[in-house]
Amino acid sequence: MADAALRLTTLAEEVLGTPLPVRIRAWDGSESGPADAPVLVVRSRRALRRLLWKPGELGLARAWVAGELDIEGDLYEALDRIAGLLWDCGAETKSAIHPVRDPRVRAAARGLLALAGPWPPPPPPAEEVRRRTGPLHTKRRDKESISHHYDVGNDFYGLVLGPSMVYSCAYFDDSPDSVEGRTLEEAQRAKLDLICRKLALKEGTRLLDVGCGWGSMAMHAAREYGAHVTGITISTAQAAYARKRIADEGLTDRIEIRVQDYRDVRDGPYDAISSIGMAEHVGSARYREYADDLFALLKPGGRLLNHQIARRPEPNEEAYHVDEFIDSYVFPDGELAPLGRTVGTLEEAGFEVRDVESIREHYALTLRQWVANLEANWSEAVRATSRGRARVWQLYMAASALSFERNKIGVNQVLAVRPGEGGASGMPLRARTWNPTFR
Repeated sequence: MADAALRLTTLAEEVLGTPLPVRIRAWDGSESGPADAPVLVVRSRRALRRLLWKPGELGLARAWVAGELDIEGDLYEALDRIAGLLWDCGAETKSAIHPVRDPRVRAAARGLLALAGPWPPPPPPAEEVRRRTGPLHTKRRDKESISHHYDVGNDFYGLVLGPSMVYSCAYFDDSPDSVEGRTLEEAQRAKLDLICRKLALKEGTRLLDVGCGWGSMAMHAAREYGAHVTGITISTAQAAYARKRIADEGLTDRIEIRVQDYRDVRDGPYDAISSIGMAEHVGSARYREYADDLFALLKPGGRLLNHQIARRPEPNEEAYHVDEFIDSYVFPDGELAPLGRTVGTLEEAGFEVRDVESIREHYALTLRQWVANLEANWSEAVRATSRGRARVWQLYMAASALSFERNKIGVNQVLAVRPGEGGASGMPLRARTWNPTFR
């Protein structure tokens, strides 16, 4: 179809009620839109059918994962512009399947339907989670969700994360605009060391690492502080990898890695607990149970370091819904809570919250480095998993970096203590003695 890009642009702008912020290149090679903008490449009319059938993030994600949409130019700028368009558009104008009352919009919607070609749309890409029934956050369902995210290949994660194998926010130097003073590996080591200092780990400390990943925190705590660590994960692939690393380092006498749900740990009390990037998987309905379980596993005076992504509060919390792309392709059943709710729930469980540190900008820097690692090792990453899965992670990490930069989401380290006899905390009188740069 001749000049499909111009027709697509015209019809889309009529439906959306605003100019498209990107240039369009259509399947016939034609282009339309701002000459200086990133180019959204629509490789097939299949992509348009996906977008019309499922307007918004999920339709875009399906077309992206399938390789029917691509971006030429700055990926972050393009995603920022597209995200702004989605945020600015009302729910009515996002849907061409359910036209709004304006006759011009309805006519444009019919034009898009005709341009999209034969219906129905293609099936979702293989990387999309198949919907399951039953209650959220049962042990079996959580294990399946964790497997979807983490059991995609240790080699793939090694290419993305680098040698540290740490899949959480790193801790860079003071300036959020520069990473020159600290490499990603150094920044991940600095994060692990900061957590160890906040927990006051020392020789013989008994540490429970909840959601231990590939064992990096456990190894750092044992090697650098002499802690005895129990790491738990419900990912069998992670556990196998962590055990091999620990054996290679000669740390098997100090570290035990279990494939175990946090709800099944019964061998407390521990001196300290670290939970790094795990609580996002717990779910709002289970969060009090999570807090109660960790409280019960700590000895009086024991410390908890809860490192967790947070979302901004909604004006109407009942209207909150999980991001469709993230839920369908990245973290099935994952939920984010506002920081205040997390702190409140920990306090309700009996913890005394002693410190909260926001490291939001650090996560944006971390994610940009992960994206750079993925793109630099693209061919190997595709061989390690699949092209669709690599595209999922590229989109998810780049979009997440923008969300952290724009303060759509944040990440916080909450340090809490189980009070001892008479309310004793065992904490230093001066806050943040664990951070040598604090003044």
